[in-house]
Amino acid sequence: MNISTLSRACAVLSASLFLAACSSSHEGLSSQVAPGTASLPVLSADEATNFTTKNYLAFGGPSLQVQKQGWFPKLASTDGVKTDFVVGPQLGTDGAAYTNVQLAVNAALAVRNHGERIFIKILPGTYNGAVYIPAGSPPVTLFGAGTSPSDVTLSQGLEAASTPATYRATVSPNGQFLPGDRAFYMYKNCATLTTDTIGTGCSATVWSQSNGLQLQNLTIGNATLDTVDAGDHSAVALRTDGDNVGIDNVRLIGRQNTYMVNTANIHNETDNNRYSRAYVHNSLIVGDVDYVFGRALAVFDHVEFHTVSSRGVKEASVFAPNTPANAPYGFLVIDSNLTGDRGFEQAAKAKMGRAWDVDGASSQLVIRDSSFDNSYDQMNPWGAAAFSGRQFAGNVPKDEKQQRNLNDTNFNRLWQYNNVLTQPAK
Repeated sequence: MNISTLSRACAVLSASLFLAACSSSHEGLSSQVAPGTASLPVLSADEATNFTTKNYLAFGGPSLQVQKQGWFPKLASTDGVKTDFVVGPQLGTDGAAYTNVQLAVNAALAVRNHGERIFIKILPGTYNGAVYIPAGSPPVTLFGAGTSPSDVTLSQGLEAASTPATYRATVSPNGQFLPGDRAFYMYKNCATLTTDTIGTGCSATVWSQSNGLQLQNLTIGNATLDTVDAGDHSAVALRTDGDNVGIDNVRLIGRQNTYMVNTANIHNETDNNRYSRAYVHNSLIVGDVDYVFGRALAVFDHVEFHTVSSRGVKEASVFAPNTPANAPYGFLVIDSNLTGDRGFEQAAKAKMGRAWDVDGASSQLVIRDSSFDNSYDQMNPWGAAAFSGRQFAGNVPKDEKQQRNLNDTNFNRLWQYNNVLTQPAK
């Protein structure tokens, strides 16, 4: 799967700012009319004015509130950047000092640099193994040096049902994580579990708890993919816990729970004192069940979400935000494409998402100014809640004069605005 035509077009623009003036993916005339139905609630034009990238990214961060300074994502340029931390398939070739990404991360974090951004350059190739960036690290940029994100792949095959013994043998077979390393506590947290399985969060190929992480021009995958059956097999490709996460021109490839966009403290538990933010631009995310999920605030701008049917799951779904009930913003999808493979051409359709319904969450998501193909259930796009099984119920006023509370948690907060249906490419 290649990045969409839309994403490739945006990729030629300057990378100095994330919020680039890419042309909209929205083509054609939307048939969505407010207020919609209880199964398909639709925002009015006035209501939609509140759900913008600027408003989302001004919320959260150090606490669950609007920040006076907001956050305007700015992409650190990698053009001609000089770095001592170059990873390649063979030592010495094209300046490669490491053949393992984690060893480069460890070396970079061992250098006192007074909080300046660390650049880790990854030469074309496939690199197997976990990559962990701990909390308190300086801002880190991992960037692929190929001509496209498919040239550099970070991969590992673990799922939530893997045992701690399998985890240890997979993640640190040659001592990639040792006592004294900055990221050792992340490894130890999963490696010393006394449970039978490691759980979803420990299955990630790349896991960062650091603020200011930036990922550019590479692929991150969970290699489990279709080696498992159609059951519940959570297998994370990327997990981000820190604030101000920026992702540009990246492919995230998995099946269930591909991207865990999260807020957590160093003990791997929910931190109710902050609300991390992520901005994903010009990228591709592939999966089949709840493949974009988590407790963070996230904006997806010019992103293709591609749902696959290859595992034959009972019900495919893209999003499962775990938004705190007192947070007015969760996930925003704007100027993006939702596509599916040919397995959804017949009666079986994918859902756009579902509520999380655990730990007092009240999932919040707006998909606006975007397109979706006929892989998706058009009239009932939202599934029953992931944990409680509660059926979706949208907030639709009884009459035109009634003003609805868009954050009324007695209803689901999953909305659409100004989206169009496109036919899949043959």
